[in-house]
Amino acid sequence: MVRAAVLPAVNAPLRIVEIELPDPGPGQVRIRLAAAGVCHSDLSLSNGTLRQPVPAVLGHEGAGTVSAVGPGVTTVSEGDRVVLNWAPSCGDCHFCGLAEPWLCANAGLAAGTPYARLAADGSALHPGLGAAAFAEETVVPAHAALPLPDGIPLADAALLGCAVLTGWGAVHHSARVRAGESVVVFGAGGVGLATLQAARIAGAAAIVAVDVSPEKEELARAAGATEFVLAGEDTAKRVRKLTGGIGADVAVECVGRADTIRTAWSATRRGGRTTVVGIGGQDQQVSFSALELFYFGRTLAGCVYGNSDPARDLPVIAGHIRSGALDLSALVTDRIQLDGIPAAFEAMVAGKGGRSLVVF
Repeated sequence: MVRAAVLPAVNAPLRIVEIELPDPGPGQVRIRLAAAGVCHSDLSLSNGTLRQPVPAVLGHEGAGTVSAVGPGVTTVSEGDRVVLNWAPSCGDCHFCGLAEPWLCANAGLAAGTPYARLAADGSALHPGLGAAAFAEETVVPAHAALPLPDGIPLADAALLGCAVLTGWGAVHHSARVRAGESVVVFGAGGVGLATLQAARIAGAAAIVAVDVSPEKEELARAAGATEFVLAGEDTAKRVRKLTGGIGADVAVECVGRADTIRTAWSATRRGGRTTVVGIGGQDQQVSFSALELFYFGRTLAGCVYGNSDPARDLPVIAGHIRSGALDLSALVTDRIQLDGIPAAFEAMVAGKGGRSLVVF
């Protein structure tokens, strides 16, 4: 039996229960989790903003040790330390053929397939985003288990599976920040803090963090922010003032709200780049006039999983962790157990803290 946090229905409270996890089948691996990050996407799955068949075990940002491998698995072995990849690319679809694995058409298939059962009544359970990391153990496709580079603490490595790859990719792949440019980051949660660190590593000059909570200033500055702006009606104006009066070269939005996306756009200079990482609901509509689109010449881009190829990016990020340039522990403000996840959700809604990390 395995203890897990189960979402019985959309908008229902999580339940900590025992589940029956099968042995890995062909092409699958079983992983004993060391830790799992509590991401805003998990909250979005629980409240229906993102679709997820239920009942389900949520959690998609995790790391652990392979405890068993199914037939035909050659990429990892029992005892290997791995990071979960919640969006593993198939390698065969149109987007994979374009070398854009973050857009893989088949990456989400595992989330719709039952993978375990409730111990109490045998009900089928689905894996949240295909990973089901809010459990002591999980079973995933082998290509969703990425070998962890040496020298990285296993528990902190969970953050590589979403927050760090997303923040790193937003800076280096989507926005393509260049040394000396100015960057403004909206939202100083787990992804935002990772983005700030990535901007610092990229050599950005002015790095402005924006958040609704004044308590985030210390976290943001520790991550690399040179300035902190408390979000308000004049946020864009204040960012422009801090960036030479013309606006930031790059804005990265990590919140997923229409008003924040609009403000991020307005805070960039003419010809600037805005990358949207935050996941908003369908009701979040952003408006621009045709004239301003022409006049400002800005670029607005969506960003899925940091536009990252985890197999390519993890070794690069690991090098920065080993050198001390990237500090995973600086993203974590709370280390909790499974029963602490609801409180972590509440903290995210209230805009408090960085990343909460479930440690097993």
